[in-house]
Amino acid sequence: MLKLISSTLLGLLIWTAAPAIAEEPSRNVTLYKSPQCGCCEGHAGYLRQNGFTVTVKPTYDLAQLSRMAGIPEDFEGCHLSMIDGYVVSGHVPVASIERLLSEQPKIVGITLPGMPQGSPGMSGAKTAPFTIYEIGSPTPQVYAVE
Repeated sequence: MLKLISSTLLGLLIWTAAPAIAEEPSRNVTLYKSPQCGCCEGHAGYLRQNGFTVTVKPTYDLAQLSRMAGIPEDFEGCHLSMIDGYVVSGHVPVASIERLLSEQPKIVGITLPGMPQGSPGMSGAKTAPFTIYEIGSPTPQVYAVE
């Protein structure tokens, strides 16, 4: 009887703690980039400065990885990151990444196409708001404007 009560109590504790554990997003990022790209290293540094643990993996198959992730060619970013089950493509500002991880929408991920000047990891001054798109819809939808 005591064993049954103990296992029931343990189950109840795990069940009540599970949502708190599940809500805590990962801070681990795997970033795939072209071997010679320096701005991608800049974005990796930016993520590290914002509390992420980043593993950089050089690859010559970035376009193929992006297509496999469901990113339309016109929406590909400079590099591809995997974090907490999501794809993050390009120089996406950390505010949008944090939003993605906290809200956990049912999408594949988000992308900031191209290499916008002044975006995290890129040189120069920001000249216009960054439009970040969600990945996973038949047509990418605007996720955020920063």
